[in-house]
Amino acid sequence: MTYDVDAIRADFPILSRQVNGRDLVYLDNGASAQKPQVVIDAVTAGYSQEYANVHRGLHYLSNLATDKYEAVRGKIATFLNAPSEDHIIFNSGTTEGINMVSYAWAAPRMQAGDEIILSIMEHHANIVPWHFLRERLGVKLVWVDVDERGDLDPQRVLDAITSKTKLIAITHTSNVLGTVVDVKAITEGAHAQGVPVLVDGSQAAVHAPVDVSDIGCDFYAITGHKLYGPSGSGAIYVHPDRMDEMQPFLGGGDMIKEVHRDTVTWNSAPMKFEAGTPGIVQQIGLGVALDYLMDLGMENVARHEADLRDYTNSRLSGLNWVTVQGNSDNKAAIFSMTMDGVGHAHDLSTILDKQGIAIRAGHHCAQPLMQHFGVTATARASFGLYNSKAEVDKLIEGLEFCHELFG
Repeated sequence: MTYDVDAIRADFPILSRQVNGRDLVYLDNGASAQKPQVVIDAVTAGYSQEYANVHRGLHYLSNLATDKYEAVRGKIATFLNAPSEDHIIFNSGTTEGINMVSYAWAAPRMQAGDEIILSIMEHHANIVPWHFLRERLGVKLVWVDVDERGDLDPQRVLDAITSKTKLIAITHTSNVLGTVVDVKAITEGAHAQGVPVLVDGSQAAVHAPVDVSDIGCDFYAITGHKLYGPSGSGAIYVHPDRMDEMQPFLGGGDMIKEVHRDTVTWNSAPMKFEAGTPGIVQQIGLGVALDYLMDLGMENVARHEADLRDYTNSRLSGLNWVTVQGNSDNKAAIFSMTMDGVGHAHDLSTILDKQGIAIRAGHHCAQPLMQHFGVTATARASFGLYNSKAEVDKLIEGLEFCHELFG
């Protein structure tokens, strides 16, 4: 199909607005993506015309909400090429998904001295839950560094495995560097040594096709707000062998079959791990967002963003006063930068904002990686399916203006 970025942009109403008197150039997709009108309409209808609690009522609205809500499980399974929708657990996003693995799977089976392998690129959401186990159980965190280009050699991860390794928790795509990790090679090598693998797919699933059956990982977490869906939506794929090993993380609501004074009988998985009233409308909105992405075709999205990545690389290469952290040959369209003469990345972000250009500034919830590269913060431009080369040009013009201002 022909990828018509102008037609796609028309699907996102916020992209037609102005900020500070300038046309909005939204380059903070790594933090959260904008929403197409179909998602906004679905959320509006969910609250204004279709709202009721799910799994509980026999009336029309409850049945309608339940059918729409549960249909999303199959959409996520299709999107990730999971073998069955029964392997998909709903949650509020990647952070909850990883915490669930920490509490429901790891905590009951780990003890002092056991090891969890992490890369230095991990988002705090894939660090802090393991620190909980370090503090409470005495688990050891083993860190694997990236090279100067920001690449992570799978063999270095596998070489870190010892007899005490109980889990590898690894990002699929760095939210700071854009580096794409060969999680399939890591999973194959880890499984050969009996070590399960959790993949943080929060940043990867939005940029290119994901096939968990091909990767072979034990856990794969995604978050809805980066996938052009509502905040508070998400899911985690769990291999059935790991699902069988998990204990309930939260109690109440649909995760039970029967409750008596002295006994509780759990529901079957995945409901067993979905306590309380869920984010009904949020998940329905995520399903619509996934329909939108699958209609576009993730292969087409990946090609468009690769084109943007290459064009941005070529434009940035002419700015010898800008340093891009990480320049892997295999990366998403994510660029974290520092500029000579600019005291802090926040200054760069503030000036660009005055020109209508939205980027991120800070440590991007990846402080160990910042420390590894010897910086406290960077300015990050992260691209999505609706961004254009014209917006890359506006970013470059904005950077040149900042350079002149601080020069």
